[in-house]
Amino acid sequence: MKFHTRKLVKPEDLNSNGTLFGGKVLAWIDEEAALYAIVQLENAKIVTKYISEINFMSAAKQGDVVEIGIEVVKFGKTSLTVNCEVRNKMNHETIVTVDNIIMVNLGIDGKPHPHGKTKIEFVKDRLAAANEA
Repeated sequence: MKFHTRKLVKPEDLNSNGTLFGGKVLAWIDEEAALYAIVQLENAKIVTKYISEINFMSAAKQGDVVEIGIEVVKFGKTSLTVNCEVRNKMNHETIVTVDNIIMVNLGIDGKPHPHGKTKIEFVKDRLAAANEA
């Protein structure tokens, strides 16, 4: 799993117990999955269709640095399914896992649209191929 983003847990991210609010970390996960899908599918019109069971495993507190990892599970015709792990950067303790997040590629009409992708692509490879052409 590749960890792409780091977040600092700030006072406004805390719940009444003084730990990272679950809703905040879920918003971070949703945003990270969307950004990953946008880059992979080369389309800014991406929406979240489904988020599977969310497993909260440990807490994070103010001042902790957390990192968000995304890994592709499968490419569908109009979708990309990923899983996610959020962990504490300092001790690598897992905070949250999500097994399946389905992101859907939309066309200009706002409806699901085939993306034509079948494997992970890296931007550096796309740039190299564009320069060769």
